[in-house]
Amino acid sequence: MLGLFIVGAAGGSFAGDADRAVGGTARAESGSSGAVVTEAQRRDTVIDYRRLDDRLEMLAQEPGIVGLAVGLVEDGEITFLKGYGETVAGSGDPVTADTVFRWASLSKGVAGNMIAKLSHEGRLSIYEPIGKYSASLRLPGGNEQSATVADVLSHQLGLFGHANDSKLEDGGDPRLLRAELVTLNAICPPGQCHAYQNVAYDAASEVVERVTGKSYEQSVRERLFLPLGMKSATMTRDGLFQARSWARPHVGGKNSKPVEVSDSYYRVPAAGGVNSSIKDLARWLQAQMGTDPDVLPPQVLEMVQAERVRTPGELGRMRRVRERLDTASYGLGWRIYDYAGHRVIGHRGGLKGYRSLILFDPEKKTGVVALWNSSTSQPGGLEFEVLDMLYRLPQRDWLQLDKA
Repeated sequence: MLGLFIVGAAGGSFAGDADRAVGGTARAESGSSGAVVTEAQRRDTVIDYRRLDDRLEMLAQEPGIVGLAVGLVEDGEITFLKGYGETVAGSGDPVTADTVFRWASLSKGVAGNMIAKLSHEGRLSIYEPIGKYSASLRLPGGNEQSATVADVLSHQLGLFGHANDSKLEDGGDPRLLRAELVTLNAICPPGQCHAYQNVAYDAASEVVERVTGKSYEQSVRERLFLPLGMKSATMTRDGLFQARSWARPHVGGKNSKPVEVSDSYYRVPAAGGVNSSIKDLARWLQAQMGTDPDVLPPQVLEMVQAERVRTPGELGRMRRVRERLDTASYGLGWRIYDYAGHRVIGHRGGLKGYRSLILFDPEKKTGVVALWNSSTSQPGGLEFEVLDMLYRLPQRDWLQLDKA
């Protein structure tokens, strides 16, 4: 078990044993003083935690950053948790490892895992027509009878990207909006092209409800979040508001005021409804590496992390790091990349006033998660700085901090 060094929220430090054994995996805990960092003191670590923390402290001073929370898992164990900045700009209320943020599209991996788990248990097949399970999804030409559950989870329904998202954000009922998709023109047959969805993707929640007889939220909580010890994880706006510490959304950085928390994407929970602390997102990261086979068996992880469709458009979106990226694909709620010859899995998310990321190497069981309450994309460079440490590659200023 790792020996951990804990740094208090006020900047002081003390030595302590902050991990406990649960299910054979080390769990990081916040100390009684409100500790926000746990850092492994290991001679064989490939991650330079001191440099990483220094870089994140610099990032927290950037004008676009209000609050930020970061977690790392190395060799399958949580080795770093820290909050930076504030829950509300100018408030003095610090972000900690227990501050709750929104996951945005990281939620899609939860839906993928939940359905793959039900498939592994023999309760459905991901290759059955989505029309068998979703009461509301209607596709052009009756394609809901040929599109599969796997097509939903890999965004291969033959629709143009983000179909009816604007109507959802204007307050539309997602079930009615899924039914309205039948009026659109198909851009390809199901399973033949990739175009990112939210309204249609949430047909996954109906699959879970049909199979389990319970609400999507209840099923995920009982089958995934609680067994993994993710006590802060919820899927409603009230769940966010009721957290002891939660980060308010900002769109203008340090000099802005919080904006309203919209309920639009809570109404499509499989696509973007999850909230949690960075501590619980780090637990989720661990589970994706196979640390909790009783909850997520290897066959489930293999199912969701398998490449289903190439996504060359993703390479264009991430052109800043193209010297490292070779290929990009999509699985079931997860993105798969070739980063400097290494297979890595992850996703990013963004909602009004919130951003998120998760990226890991499943073979090395090492990765990073981050949550922040502003609209800047600057923290996205963190995942690549961590991977460069992991693979001992030349360091690049992916966080864009070395402006001088």
